[in-house]
Amino acid sequence: MKNILLILTAVALITPVTRAEEKADAAKADVKVTLTGNDQMKYDKAEIEVEAGQTVALTFKNIGALPKAAMGHNVVILKPGSDIPKFAIGGVANKAGDYLPLDPALAAQVVAKTKILGPKEEETIVFKVPAAGDYPFLCTFPGHFGVMKGVLKVK
Repeated sequence: MKNILLILTAVALITPVTRAEEKADAAKADVKVTLTGNDQMKYDKAEIEVEAGQTVALTFKNIGALPKAAMGHNVVILKPGSDIPKFAIGGVANKAGDYLPLDPALAAQVVAKTKILGPKEEETIVFKVPAAGDYPFLCTFPGHFGVMKGVLKVK
């Protein structure tokens, strides 16, 4: 029972805001960033620089054409020092949860995330940038994390 409560708590902590809140928050963000992902499993940016304490509105767009079931993409920003392979492999069986790990220790590594998007879909997430450091970001769709990754550099 304790594990279930931890999982539910972890999921609640990374649940996105509503669309109305999202639009209002995005308009007030200190930094607006657009990131795209394509059918070649590549983000258009390998590095994003921001300053600690800023509010960031990150718009992620899947600009690919292949179906979501074959080539869906997301963006998950993790804490510095996260074990990326362990995190990504931990979510492979969680299709309904956008391939995010259910293990509370792994889920606690998430700073911000989008859902898995299909072709021509986009989502904006708004989050406050934590302390200075290098925050890895990746796509958690199975098999993508090895090449579909980057770093959020916080100064």
